[in-house]
Amino acid sequence: MEPVVLGGKLVSGLIGPLVRKLFVQDGPGAGLVDRPVRLSALVSFRGEKRTLGEKEVHRLAERIVTQAVESPGEPPFPADEQAAVADALARRLLALGELEMDDVQAVRLGSAELARLLLRHAPPPDGLSADAHAFLASATEWACLHILEFFTRRSTFVARTLVEQSRAQAELIAKVDELIARTPRPDSRDAAFERRYLPYLADRHDHITIYGIDLRDSPDRWPLEVAYLSLEATTGEERPSGLGLHERPPATPGRLPAEEALTGGSRVLLRGDAGSGKTTLVQWLAVTAAREAGRIPYVLPLRTLIRTGSLPAPDVFLAAVGCPLTPPQGWAERVLAAGRGLLLVDGLDEIPAADRHRTRDWLRSLLAAYPGNPVLLTSRPTAVRPDWLAEEGFRELTLAPMRRAEVATFVHRWHEAARAPEYEQPLLDSLRTKRDLARLATNPLMCGLICALHRERRGYLPTGRKELYDAALTMLLARRDRERGMGAELGEEAQLELLQRLAYALVLSGRTEMDLVTAEGIVERCLPTIASASGDAATVLRALLLRSGLLRQPAEGVVDFVHRTFQDYLGARYAVEEGHLDVLVSHADDTQWEDVIRMAVAHARPRERASVLRQLLTRDTPRLTLLALACLEHATALDPAVRAEVEERASALIPPRTTEDAKALAEAGPLVLELLPGPEGLTAEEAHGVTVTASLLGEEEPEGALAVLRRFREHPDLNVRRQLVGTWSRFDAGVYAAEVLDHLERGNLILTCESAEQRAALARMRPWQRLHFRGEHAIEDIIATVPDPAAVPALTLSANPCPVDLGALTPFPSLRALSVFGCPEAHGVDRLASLPLVQFDCAGITDPAGLRALRSLTRLSVSQPLPGTDLRLTLPVDAPLTFLHLGERSVDNTGLRGLEHWTELRTLSLGMLTTELTADDWSRVAQLPGLVRLHLEWSPRWSLHLVPELPRVRDLRVSSAFGAEGLSVLASRLPGLRSVSVVALPGDPLFHVEALFPHAEVTLEQH
Repeated sequence: MEPVVLGGKLVSGLIGPLVRKLFVQDGPGAGLVDRPVRLSALVSFRGEKRTLGEKEVHRLAERIVTQAVESPGEPPFPADEQAAVADALARRLLALGELEMDDVQAVRLGSAELARLLLRHAPPPDGLSADAHAFLASATEWACLHILEFFTRRSTFVARTLVEQSRAQAELIAKVDELIARTPRPDSRDAAFERRYLPYLADRHDHITIYGIDLRDSPDRWPLEVAYLSLEATTGEERPSGLGLHERPPATPGRLPAEEALTGGSRVLLRGDAGSGKTTLVQWLAVTAAREAGRIPYVLPLRTLIRTGSLPAPDVFLAAVGCPLTPPQGWAERVLAAGRGLLLVDGLDEIPAADRHRTRDWLRSLLAAYPGNPVLLTSRPTAVRPDWLAEEGFRELTLAPMRRAEVATFVHRWHEAARAPEYEQPLLDSLRTKRDLARLATNPLMCGLICALHRERRGYLPTGRKELYDAALTMLLARRDRERGMGAELGEEAQLELLQRLAYALVLSGRTEMDLVTAEGIVERCLPTIASASGDAATVLRALLLRSGLLRQPAEGVVDFVHRTFQDYLGARYAVEEGHLDVLVSHADDTQWEDVIRMAVAHARPRERASVLRQLLTRDTPRLTLLALACLEHATALDPAVRAEVEERASALIPPRTTEDAKALAEAGPLVLELLPGPEGLTAEEAHGVTVTASLLGEEEPEGALAVLRRFREHPDLNVRRQLVGTWSRFDAGVYAAEVLDHLERGNLILTCESAEQRAALARMRPWQRLHFRGEHAIEDIIATVPDPAAVPALTLSANPCPVDLGALTPFPSLRALSVFGCPEAHGVDRLASLPLVQFDCAGITDPAGLRALRSLTRLSVSQPLPGTDLRLTLPVDAPLTFLHLGERSVDNTGLRGLEHWTELRTLSLGMLTTELTADDWSRVAQLPGLVRLHLEWSPRWSLHLVPELPRVRDLRVSSAFGAEGLSVLASRLPGLRSVSVVALPGDPLFHVEALFPHAEVTLEQH
């Protein structure tokens, strides 16, 4: 270590006087003695009658260190290590008293050797940084230089041979001082270089490139910060069986955002399928580290490093990856030695198998020489065995497939970067409704390809998706590796031949995976027909697993396709080549074969297509007719007569024209969602039928159903809008609210909220005027959920077993209608008197007596026992009621006594009464002067012969369960009727009733 490392922090004029204090001053005389004087006799801090103690030496060392730290320029080491450095320097100076040598011997040793001798007697403490070690070594040698100079100036040092040495030493000190003044510190040069390197690295990696896409007008690069998508990394054991392709298990401590994989300086082997985002993650980590300037990232693609032969040492990292910047000598080593580096080693699978062991040895050497630097190594799953680097402390993580929300985010960012926002929503709708397309979109590579194809076709995906799969296969099997500068071991056609035989074997077995031995057997039987294949079946299969991007090994001894779509597509391709279309059609009743049959139609010749479609129509079932219709999009060339027959047969099913038709259509399964039209060109009834069908399929295929329903969110028909509101519970609450509900015109709609998730979604929507909270909801939660309580005039609470204080609803100052059903702990009705209520409906509240306080009511409905023997004891006698409904058990105690009090009643509704009405009860009805409407639900307690003549009643609404005889009695008692509505309940016969009411307009309704 050269003294210049101090970089001008200590100069002769400062350190010389401090060092001289360590030694006893000369006495008079020449000092000529028989034997040389030992150093222990010269130091001033040993024995008696000395001027310094150990404390003083420590203070002296602190002064030396302080002067170095406080002098101009960058500090030589972190500030929190100053005390430890001063203590270590003091211990080295104190070690002078332990040396068994004289001053002449010390001079002969020289400053460097004397410093090393002191280091052996007093080593530095553990835990110091590399900068602190460098300073301590330099300061010790610098002090030794002045110690020797002090010896040569002592009056006892009279040997003539040492006179010249003394002069030379003085000259050396002067020259070193001059050199120090001229030479900058290495760490200042390092900092200057890093100020250039880090922005260069961030700029170089701040773009994503998708290889294999050459479509016109499709971008292949865009800013990383715009397009980066945070994915999750997980251990391989954490994915439970039975999860769907886009589903993920609940969050666990072992799952984390992929960009946090290196938190805490760990070592990670990250596995991921082709296009899963491994290289993009490397770029993101590099750019983030470069911009934060916390660590110095080294992006090391193995496919580039391996071309030069031996893997590079740190000092040539930058040159090996083509960086044009030249670092100071030893910079990379100093960075790694200080633990400031970030090693991002990409693409273990992209180098030959023989070189992977060499790569592991290279990594081991780096980690042994420079511990403390985080390391990320990426690879496809099958490149190396599990725990390949476990002994080196690497943990293994796997990039998880993209979820639907992540796919939507990717699509949005892709179109934002491509400046093509008009194509975004149609593509999202296609991804939701077209299941095979959605199954492809599970990683950034495939999502990028789909976006590019969609934009290339100006917002439309291919009418037959064969082109999409062909483009994907070409990219994965050949072009991607070629454009990344990697040679292909097997050609594209050879790989396709092998893969389609494996796929067809899986299709025939009805499975999605096979054991490795079976797969090797299929490959072995195929090898003689492939001229370009070299090696045995096991070698060729390993090459397919590693490089094809289509085949993988999810567990030991098991092989499957990365997407079921590719299995079906390739299996169908082989079936057509081998003439096995009849085999496929024989399985048409099995929904698992739908996609295989559709892909077979895409691959088949026109005559073969016509044959397949005719066989499907011959079965004459709705589902197979719709399957034939779905196949048409894959049939570019087809007999026009066959196409017309398929379309004619399907037109009887789509669009559905009634609710019954819609339910029957939904039984055909999710395939229907791709075929549903509208809303353009549909009648109101057809639009309602389409929404019913999509709603029924919402639980089975929520994404596709949502895409259909979303198209109807601006439809004006009330029944359509009611259907859209009523199916909320079948979908993700937040997504459905944002995509559908918040766009609806609110008129005459009631929004029902049943869960905490729906409450949270409701809070983010525009205000709803009519709300229904069903289930357990605290009043406080309801109030907190509604964005603007003053905008809610109608509220319903039902099926809530929790205590409900109705008096807490006073924050709804505009509430005019309140319904409370099935809430046995509801109380506080009397406290509602301060609200402008005009309508109140209740069934099962705890204190119906509180109804007396609701003096502003004009409409009241009660379906529960009332206390007392007279209606006036419970119902609000001061209220100007014009409508009153008395339902089940409501008159068990009171009968209709007191009913005549409400002289303004115009409508009386009597429900499923459990007590028979007497002649006295009916006489109370006859005393109502303004009664013009009577609603009667059938009850076994009815004695219609007791009904008096009510000439003022003009409108009657009655259940068909009364039968012709009962209706005839009512007709005779109500001579002034002008309107009659007969409601047919399930199971009740609909009969001709117009003749019973010859002077009234009769309407028949289906309940």
